[in-house]
Amino acid sequence: MKRIIPYVVINIALASFAFGQSKIQKESADSSNEQEVRQTIEKYRAALLRRDIPMLEQIWADDYFFVNAAGEMLTKAQRLANLKSGATTLESINEEEELKVRVHQNAAVAASRVTIRGQYSGQPTSGQYRSIHVWLKGPTGWQLVANQLTALAAK
Repeated sequence: MKRIIPYVVINIALASFAFGQSKIQKESADSSNEQEVRQTIEKYRAALLRRDIPMLEQIWADDYFFVNAAGEMLTKAQRLANLKSGATTLESINEEEELKVRVHQNAAVAASRVTIRGQYSGQPTSGQYRSIHVWLKGPTGWQLVANQLTALAAK
């Protein structure tokens, strides 16, 4: 019996170390994915400001949709058409608070408050909005599958 006790103690110690490593590796992967999402959001912002159609075609998933501040739902094709025609042009997109990113395996949700100046669907726009993005990680990296803007009341 005395010989078994050290083996049991060692096995318990090794098992707890192994489980601890898994948690550390998961946290490291989540942190890495979060940084990737943040970098992709910056690329997205720059592509919108430059009206970089090829970059937006890569960033937006094929089944992407956007809910604008008026509550209208637009597809990837509709958004691209608005950008190509000049109906949507953005002068500035400024983060007004810390961007929050939550990663869950190959999915991420990002939320922030932004000030946007420009034109959406041919209508001048300027104001503060709550922005929500839903991202999925696929073979080519992170892609935006949905986002929504909610207009905020002036303070």
